[in-house]
Amino acid sequence: MTRINLLPWRETYRIEKNNEFYVVLGLCMALAAGVGFGGYKYAEDKVNFQTTRNDRLNTEIALLQEELKEIKELEETKNNLLARMEIIQQLQGQRPQIVHTFHEIATRLPDGIFLTAMKQQGEKQLELQGRAESNARVSALMRRMDRSEYFTNPRLDVIESDKDDSISTFKLSLVQDKPKTEKESDDGI
Repeated sequence: MTRINLLPWRETYRIEKNNEFYVVLGLCMALAAGVGFGGYKYAEDKVNFQTTRNDRLNTEIALLQEELKEIKELEETKNNLLARMEIIQQLQGQRPQIVHTFHEIATRLPDGIFLTAMKQQGEKQLELQGRAESNARVSALMRRMDRSEYFTNPRLDVIESDKDDSISTFKLSLVQDKPKTEKESDDGI
């Protein structure tokens, strides 16, 4: 029988299989490294893209905040102007009131009474100071003021008689009242 030695063939076959295994292992590692690198680059691109979007949103937010600040300033200016306009309208509405007040005082003032001072306290309170020839003239003034459409609640605060001149000094408080016009009384305002 011939002697065939199979050991070198097996050894060669084993070496070839080992080499083949290492090549496949290297290819798998290269493929895994490529997939890992590709995944890393993909994730990095996504992060960069989101960072770019975030930066853009932050700049837009900053611009909008500046616009909001300008809008707030404009609203404050608008409110200030509206307040001024309201004050001007109130002053325009009260313009004829002082004329009516002086006219009413002049027409309601009886003979023998002289006013020395007139002061407005608050919006509706009016204080008159003066001199009268007698206390009866002061009471006549109070009755006339009570009948007026522009004045209500006359109240005598002080009356002092001077014994030398027989002239009384008085201090009278009134409440100014704006009479209703025909339009206001028709509307029920």
